[in-house]
Amino acid sequence: MNRIAVMTSGGDSPGMNAAIRAVVRTAIYHKMEVFGIRRGYQGMLEGDIFRMKTTDVSNIIQRGGTMLKTARSKEFMTEEGMQKAYGELQRHQIEGLVLIGGDGTFKGANAFFEKYPIPAIGLPGTIDKDLAGTDVTIGFDTAVNTAVEAIDKIRDTADAHNRMFIVEVMGRDAGYIALNSGIACGAEDILIPELKTDMQSIIRKIKSDQRRKKIVHLLVVAEGDDFGGGMDVKNLMSKELPDADIRVCVLGHIQRGGAPTFADRVLASRLGYAAVNALRAGKKQVMAGQINNEIVFTPFSEVVKQEAQIPEDLKEMTVILTT
Repeated sequence: MNRIAVMTSGGDSPGMNAAIRAVVRTAIYHKMEVFGIRRGYQGMLEGDIFRMKTTDVSNIIQRGGTMLKTARSKEFMTEEGMQKAYGELQRHQIEGLVLIGGDGTFKGANAFFEKYPIPAIGLPGTIDKDLAGTDVTIGFDTAVNTAVEAIDKIRDTADAHNRMFIVEVMGRDAGYIALNSGIACGAEDILIPELKTDMQSIIRKIKSDQRRKKIVHLLVVAEGDDFGGGMDVKNLMSKELPDADIRVCVLGHIQRGGAPTFADRVLASRLGYAAVNALRAGKKQVMAGQINNEIVFTPFSEVVKQEAQIPEDLKEMTVILTT
């Protein structure tokens, strides 16, 4: 294999640049030509593909976002879009691909590579940490540390004013950021999609705290919680607790940006290096992940069908520590 390409797709996550850097430099070390595909699958079908040199990835390991840009592409999921993408890969004589992204990236890859035989290795780049086949994903550590820093500051002002604060963090389908940041910040309640939310029980607990003169109450909620997001929780609480001073803070996309942590830089570098070596060894249509500190490979079909599961002991611990 002499010519490979690398791309980032879907939502950006801190550490993507570190992964790109590792792919490019590992490929060049092995005398391979490496190309970048801008804007993910959309750029692939539009032929936005360019030759990369080792200097192209200098001074990017510490930067958030992705130098290759990213986009979501409905056109790619059509038969015509896939044909155009395959034609562009053939035109550039691409023999292997490294795909960096999350659940949507691997769903697209699973559909595409069932029809078009180009070897591909995926890297789990998503802040949500919701992929099977890996203990950690590129960007999660940075995102959860960003949330922890913000929540700590919110608790300071909540304590100063005797306020209740509802902090909404990212996690449309998975509650890993909410769960981990809530535990780390000592939140009184944590609402995640994986656990059934009992708002009446939470309100009873708050009323009990008020009788004990405990006014400050910090609640962390994942945006995809079954009850709703931060404003949905506030609207109900305002009716049930009319005398409470309740504020909502939605952290939003601040969790996606910023310099990646040490953990994300090393993870991304390790997986990028492993992806190139996997292509050289003949592996294809698998995601490279890290489980128990070892590199493992999981077929795209299994990554798409399964979701990362929160351990039962962690769920139980969360209930106990917020009681």
